[in-house]
Amino acid sequence: MNRNLLKKYACPAAACILFLLIAGNLFYLHGREQQKPLERSGFLFDTVIAISLYDHQSEAILDGAFQLCEQFEEEFSPTREGSALWNMNHRAAGITEWEADPDLLAVAELGLRYSEWTEGAFDITVLPVSQLWDFQSGRKELPAEQELQRALAEVDYHKLSITGNTLHFSDDRVQLDPGAVAKGYIADRLKDYLLQRGVRSAIINLGGNVLCLGKKPGGAAFQIAIRKPEKDSSEVIKVLEIEDLSVVSSGNYERGFDLDGVRYHHILNPRTGMPYQNGLKGITVVGPSSAECDALSTSCFSLGEREGMKLLDATEGYYGYFIREDGSIVPSKYAK
Repeated sequence: MNRNLLKKYACPAAACILFLLIAGNLFYLHGREQQKPLERSGFLFDTVIAISLYDHQSEAILDGAFQLCEQFEEEFSPTREGSALWNMNHRAAGITEWEADPDLLAVAELGLRYSEWTEGAFDITVLPVSQLWDFQSGRKELPAEQELQRALAEVDYHKLSITGNTLHFSDDRVQLDPGAVAKGYIADRLKDYLLQRGVRSAIINLGGNVLCLGKKPGGAAFQIAIRKPEKDSSEVIKVLEIEDLSVVSSGNYERGFDLDGVRYHHILNPRTGMPYQNGLKGITVVGPSSAECDALSTSCFSLGEREGMKLLDATEGYYGYFIREDGSIVPSKYAK
């Protein structure tokens, strides 16, 4: 089954767990006199993305930002021949070393680090298993047991090591799935791009993966809402005051299906190949790096509430909210 990894981990803008309060009175609670932001939206990474500039009115800056997004979509596409990821995952038989470009290297390093920290609850090499699941077509089918067991034998982050800019694989069948960190990494690079061009107040929204650059020109924080973690819900359960931070969420309610009373979703247990069933419905993580927030949200969900909370509390500068199946919210130790 051949599908785009970024598609697997992107969520439609109309149904993402996070949404920007950028319309009318909801956004400008105390700043009606401020200039309207320059905004542009588009469809990349199989989702609607948006970039809003609050202290610049330069279409050229937005042109460059969207060109950068297109380059990253090309970079991390697993289905487009010639992309960095496709080339690595389809290396020739017997090839067990791969010299990675800086972006692919950074994503692989981040994924491997969290694989090690979670002791495999999250595993960057899960692609052979994740490819067997179809959460997009509407069909409600489980992978064949024989295929699942065969794929599981190929999943093990211990088969990957990194020295310098070289990825070392224990065999030529190891494949990487960067979906849990790619959008966060891209958001951070977009932030770098904007800062280099003098932008100090902006919002980057990659299908619900939100990065707030600085704060509003009037000095107030941006307001980011967490909605109730149910598909198509618009109910807000918490509003966050965000200054120069990212807000990223993972959950079991967007990409998945219900079958015989069980929720099957895209956050897979690399040891069993089945979706995690751990009493959690969603996790929102806040922190300075969007890539770290991205990796943390998936890792904490994979670990479950108790161990996930330990990981989040131990990660300096980051906090978040665990949303249980019963709808209750459990804040981390340093949550605001």
